[in-house]
Amino acid sequence: MRHRHILSETWSGLRRNLTMTLAVIVTMWVSLALFGAGLLAYQQVDLMKGRWYDKVEISVFLCGTVSAPSETCEGGQDATEAQKEVILATLENNPEVADVHFESKQEAFEEFRKAYEDSPILDTLTVDQMQESYRIKLVDPERYEGVVGQVAGLPGVQAIQDLREYLDPLFSWMNLIQVATVTASGLLLLAAALQIGNTIRLTAFARRREIGIMRLVGASNFYIMLPFLFEAVIGAALGILLACATLASGVYFIIIQKAKVSLKAFEWIGWSHAGLAMVGVAVVGLALAIIPTLITTRKYLRV
Repeated sequence: MRHRHILSETWSGLRRNLTMTLAVIVTMWVSLALFGAGLLAYQQVDLMKGRWYDKVEISVFLCGTVSAPSETCEGGQDATEAQKEVILATLENNPEVADVHFESKQEAFEEFRKAYEDSPILDTLTVDQMQESYRIKLVDPERYEGVVGQVAGLPGVQAIQDLREYLDPLFSWMNLIQVATVTASGLLLLAAALQIGNTIRLTAFARRREIGIMRLVGASNFYIMLPFLFEAVIGAALGILLACATLASGVYFIIIQKAKVSLKAFEWIGWSHAGLAMVGVAVVGLALAIIPTLITTRKYLRV
């Protein structure tokens, strides 16, 4: 009997406040979807940093058959073994260098094939056209000027590439987008919490006579709270489901169908990352429904 009464009161509250309930659902949907997108962006930045930012700090490209004539390169000729030994010894004797890896033309070609698999440019280059290089890991990634200065003018060095120069702007923009997304979602989540609290307050005011009767017959505060709590949780659950569906659609159509196909050189988030984001969305969504409801009912159910 009690369960039937609670369900009846819950349905009655949803029906009476249908417009406000729909507003809560839509607000929760948009805000939680943005929050989940921020979580996905955070994971994507971490993946890209792990794959590129920390893997290779500095690349010293050696002269090759495709190199133009310069002060350190003879046009159309590979770096000699003597030049390679001098460059390697210079790098290994530098205290700022943690590790040096020599990448041959064949290894460079294999990396090229992996990065541009199924691309039309795959057949435009051969192994002989690849460049040999030294891949350098630094003791302190922030201190690379000394290494660059030592090897920049050595014979056999065609170019030096610090990936941070190219990746830092990308990560800066991604971090900015991440912060903006989380900030916007935070404001919308706050609006959703306030809207839930306001809906519960109006519902409690409309039922003040019923609540008074229930208090007179000895009903506990928790029993009186349950219909309001169920109303909030139902609205939040619908918002959570819509937000998770939005995230799943975004991961499938934007990441899996588009990004992974066109930008294979990068590592992209997948369903496991989407699952973590959905768990976060569910936890935050339920907290936004339960906490404002408990606070509001404690204040307005004192009849």
